Amino acid sequence: MSSQAPAHEDAHEAHHGHSHGHQAGHGTFKSYVTGFVLSVILTAIPFWLVMAGVFESHIVTALFVMALGAVQIVVHMIFFLHMNMKSEGGWTIMALIFTIIIVAIALSGSLWVMYHLNTNMMPMSPEMMKNMP
Repeated sequence: MSSQAPAHEDAHEAHHGHSHGHQAGHGTFKSYVTGFVLSVILTAIPFWLVMAGVFESHIVTALFVMALGAVQIVVHMIFFLHMNMKSEGGWTIMALIFTIIIVAIALSGSLWVMYHLNTNMMPMSPEMMKNMP
């Protein structure tokens, strides 16, 4: 018998402990509660930042909200999708890194589009609105 793991594992083998190191992580009640509490906190903080007007600058507020949103995505991936460096031979951590890169591209692209739409499409003053057809 070969010392290497087979390319495809039978679900029966993986379930009954005859797996070759490709087990997925399983969450515990404590990890689900921790993930839930972190998710609630990471949702409440941006809501509070916006509603209370904590920062005078809208840019700073938007950056904080985006950063907390990115952290929340990572929290969901770790606590609810059980991504770690051990399961699936480390491939889940590669998926986490890929997701972080995609989220960064999506967030920065969205901000860029919104900024340029606001700058180039919105009127600058009430006088400009009076001159509109």
